[in-house]
Amino acid sequence: MKKVITGNQAAAHAARLAKPNVVAVYPITPQTSVSEMMADFVAKGLLKAQLIRVESEHSVMAALIGAAQTGARTFTATSSHGLALMHELLHWATGARLSIVMVNINRAMGTPWTIWCDHLDSLSQRDTGWMQFYCESSQEALDTVLQAYKLAEQVNLPAMVNLDGFYLSHTVEPVDIPEQELVDAFLPARNPSYKLDVDDPHSFGALTSPEHYYELRYKAQKEMEQAKNLLKQINSDYSQIFGRSYPAVEKVQTEDAETILLTIATTVGTCRWTVKKLRKQGYKVGLVKLKMFRPFPAEDLLEAIPEGPRIVVLDRNLSIGMGGIIQQELKSVFHSAGRRNQIFSAIAGLGGRDITPVQIEQVVNQSLHDMYTADQINWLGGKI
Repeated sequence: MKKVITGNQAAAHAARLAKPNVVAVYPITPQTSVSEMMADFVAKGLLKAQLIRVESEHSVMAALIGAAQTGARTFTATSSHGLALMHELLHWATGARLSIVMVNINRAMGTPWTIWCDHLDSLSQRDTGWMQFYCESSQEALDTVLQAYKLAEQVNLPAMVNLDGFYLSHTVEPVDIPEQELVDAFLPARNPSYKLDVDDPHSFGALTSPEHYYELRYKAQKEMEQAKNLLKQINSDYSQIFGRSYPAVEKVQTEDAETILLTIATTVGTCRWTVKKLRKQGYKVGLVKLKMFRPFPAEDLLEAIPEGPRIVVLDRNLSIGMGGIIQQELKSVFHSAGRRNQIFSAIAGLGGRDITPVQIEQVVNQSLHDMYTADQINWLGGKI
């Protein structure tokens, strides 16, 4: 069924189709309409789930951790400072190996207070052990939520699906909403190996000593690494059923490229258009879309980008004192692999500032003509 809907509505429909048993909600702009739709689905009997309205985002995650430990499939959505308030319990969900799925509508962190988009809220959580995915379109948002459940329940780790605030969350576009029977075939009911059960007692989250804690972290790391291969199979299975595919790393006209743009989320769409324009003008420019941030798909990136082309990383985030987070991660991977590609950092779109084709053309030209070094940050679209 095709509908013209927002990214938030697409994410909510995906959650409904996944049939969570427990949904915990707390409103925060620009996520609120996801929670409203989930409540509406439950009220109308379209989703048979326990809806829990709590007093804060911290309580949201606490409620879902308790529910997931009983074997329930769970869902929530949040944004920005709401995600930051969950920080302590994000670690707990990972350590307890719970397959919670959460949609985060990316919104910049205050202060100054803002409701507009950048990615620092989710990227600030990169070390909590949550898998992270970034969506270019509303269709991709719906499909990624369903794939995230499948993956999370295989590796017993939580997953965060990220949508750009307002650029995607509140923009309408045609979205194909799958039939429930097809989703059920792809995503059967959750069947955890361990759960709270009075007839089969186990200890969950108990105090442990160093000799056990170390090994438990090792196991979580190994499962996170395994997620990269599992996603490829899950994506292939999804494509066969629904006809849509989203690799962790996507290449666009990179074969002969002298400069390659690398970015995530809705900025990818602007870069696609700009690459086409620059190609018509004779520039050998390509694009790499990074969909999966955690686990970081190092091998896929090394395969997608050959040694030689300049790489311009467009970061819609800023780690103050260091620069763009994705650029840092890419440099680490390429340096460790002995690659000599020049990697340029471009900071753009902070706090919801538009990222325009003109800005992208500007940074490509600067990289081609050696107008700045790989060690400096290029600020796009600001009054610097």
